[in-house]
Amino acid sequence: MSNSADRNGDAKSRPAPREEVPLQGASSSAPPLTPSEDRQWATLAHFLGILGFVPSLVIFLIFRDRGPFTEQEAKEAFNFTFPPSLAAGVCLLLSLIPGIGGIFAVLNALIWVTLAGFAVAAGIQVNRGRPYRYPYNLRLFH
Repeated sequence: MSNSADRNGDAKSRPAPREEVPLQGASSSAPPLTPSEDRQWATLAHFLGILGFVPSLVIFLIFRDRGPFTEQEAKEAFNFTFPPSLAAGVCLLLSLIPGIGGIFAVLNALIWVTLAGFAVAAGIQVNRGRPYRYPYNLRLFH
């Protein structure tokens, strides 16, 4: 018959508990963006508006505390791209309706062409280091 030390394992043969190592992900205090990086990310927030509101929202959420120009321009880009992106999504769904779907498909294309034109114009201005204000904007974020 074995004793209780054999059944539970010898205390000396057990491995030592591992020490907790802090995760090495992104730190909460990331370094601020250089002026060149700040302008670059602000420019991308506008240019990527061609794809809708998601890129400008992601750039805003990631870089809002690291670059003031990026924060300002990503908010502006999001405010402009959010309503047309939603309208284009609705038009896309309505374009699937037989008979009247063609009208909504054309409307969807017009929305994206207009969005792309404004996004490129804004991106060029911001790349030059000048803030851009869209002429028609709801300003959802202030």
